[in-house]
This record gives sequence, structure tokens and C-alpha cells, in this order.
Amino acid sequence: MDAVTLSELRKPRAYPAVSVLMPTQRSVPGNRQDPIRLRNLLGEVRRRLHDDARVAPDAADHVLRSLEAAAEEVDLRHPSDGLVLFAAPDGEHHAFTIGQSVDERVVVDTGFATRDLVAAYTRTPRYWLLSLSDQRARLWDGHGEELTERADGGFPVVPEALDEASSGRQARRAAQGGDGERQRRLMRDVVSALDRVLARDRRPLIVAGVTRHQAFFDEVAGPHITVAGRVDGSFEGAAPSTLAEAARPALAAYEDLREVGVLAELEAARSIQRYAGGLCEVVPLVEEGRGEHLVVERGYYAPAVRAVGELVPVEGMPGVLKGADVVDDAVDDVIETVLEYGGEVTFVSDGFLIDHGRIALVTRY
Repeated sequence: MDAVTLSELRKPRAYPAVSVLMPTQRSVPGNRQDPIRLRNLLGEVRRRLHDDARVAPDAADHVLRSLEAAAEEVDLRHPSDGLVLFAAPDGEHHAFTIGQSVDERVVVDTGFATRDLVAAYTRTPRYWLLSLSDQRARLWDGHGEELTERADGGFPVVPEALDEASSGRQARRAAQGGDGERQRRLMRDVVSALDRVLARDRRPLIVAGVTRHQAFFDEVAGPHITVAGRVDGSFEGAAPSTLAEAARPALAAYEDLREVGVLAELEAARSIQRYAGGLCEVVPLVEEGRGEHLVVERGYYAPAVRAVGELVPVEGMPGVLKGADVVDDAVDDVIETVLEYGGEVTFVSDGFLIDHGRIALVTRY
């Protein structure tokens, strides 16, 4: 899932757009019950659609088939904490597994229930890792502690195939130090593919490779591609865990610099009265659509109660309190609202915003 996909999922759909959310177990024996729970939830969807006077029988059947198709795309043996399924009347369907638990529920509405997806996506650190070598350029999708190779969008990029004669000439040119143009051609293909990926999902970019390959990349890439960090060395054939470990120091240094920049932005906003700090100050401004840049500590969750039009944070973790006036996690609500109004959300280390009430906002006006 990327930022564009998430944005598309949050758009309105024709009724009935169905969302099925289910907590899952990572290990046996708990995960043996997951298929049974999913089957029961699909049965609940069937009953609700067929009992809904607004839904024609053939439309209900069509949505159910789409939902079942989404369910078939999921391997419940794969460790995860939550399952999210979507289906719409036009045959559209999606399936996601996420690394945080969800409340079990079925939602039938004019849009998908994306709140848990938004929370999982925004709270998980994400980056791209570009690995360069003579054989190929590979792009890796980093999210949290996991690193998986991207095998689409033009990646992996391999050098042009050479016939035997041209291969011999290439070898002679390389021996004479004339391999530069071949490397530039390869890097032009890499940059072209990378531009397309970043246009859809811009994240920090870590570049891994020996100095020579990185120099050719920098020469072709130009200033429009910002490199967040570098890892020196040859990583062709390296395991994802090895790459992730090698990238860790570069990512940590990038995060430190980014957080310093965020703090400077907040202080500048405070000086021109475009700042709010703490959940109680942030919420009303966000609900008015004034949130330009929300900054949140990554581990900040805050259940709250609405009382006389105000939001009152309470102690405890989300899901503990129940009731009509209870907001399960006001922080996630704020995040989703900021995104709905086209704002930006940045997460920082826990404790970084201690002087700002753990959450701060730069306002549009």
C-alpha cells in the first residue's frame, strides 16, 4: 500500500461499500480460529445486505462475490495483527493485513472504513532503499523493521543485453577505462524508474552501493532526487535483513536531522501565531480544516470523551473505555481529519514533543 492507494481508498463510493475488519492471531493455536471468524463475518455481511431494503438482491450478491474474492487473496497463515477487506458494487475489492490490532466489525456505508489503515500506514516508518551493483539495480520497500524487494514499476533494472561480439568490445573498453557510458545508461534507466515510484509514493531514499556506482547515480540523478542517506559497500545478493541492518545508521541520522527541522518549523509557527500544542488545542483547529502540518509522537495514543462540545483526554490505552461519547483514539481521529483536508502528518520519536503536549500543529492561518 502506498500514499496514492490510501488516498484513493478514502474517496466516497456508491452504496453499499462494505468493510470487514478482524483482529488476527500471529501464532497457533489462536490463528486456527481466524478462518472461522472470517467466515462468520462474511455471513454477517450476507445477512445485512439481504435485509437492507436499499440494496437490490443482485447488487448484494455482486458485492458478496467481490468480498469473497478479496478474502481469497489473504493468507491467514502469514503473521499479522489485523485483517481489512473492502468491496464495492462495481466489483472493486481490496485485502490488507496490517501490523496492529483492529476492532472486529462490519461497516456498510458510502465509503470504506479506512481509519485503521490510515493509522497503520502513518505510524509505520517507511523508506526506499536503492541497491546498486554491476549486475542490476534493485529497489527495496522499507516499512518498520521489514524490507521487501519491489519487483514492478521498472525494477529491478538490469544493463542492456550484449551479444558475444559487443560483449568482447565492452570488455576491451572496460579494460581501457571506457565503461562509464554503459554505467550512465544503466543509471538513466534507474533514475527514470525511480522518478515514477517517487511521484506516486515519496519517502526517504537510502542508496547502497560502492562509491563508483553511487557517483554515477549522483551524476545522472541531479538535484531533484534527494538522498536521505548512504550505505557504502557491495550488497549484491545480500539478504533483506542484512540490507536493513546496514541501512539502520543512515536512517537514524536522517530521522535526527528531520526532527531538528520539525522543531524549528514549530518554533517559527509559534512566532507568527500559527501554532497549537496539546490535544485540546489541536482538535478544534483540525476540525475547522486549518491543519497544515501535524506533528505527533509515534507512540502517542489518547482515548477521550466528548463533553459539552469539548474533547477531554483520559488515561489509558485505546479500546478500554466504551460508550457513545467515547473516542477510542482521538490522536488517530486527528490524523485522519488532517489528511482529509490535505494536510501533512509527521511522526517523531517519543519524548521529542514533551514541551508541546506530545502533539503539535502548524495551522494554515
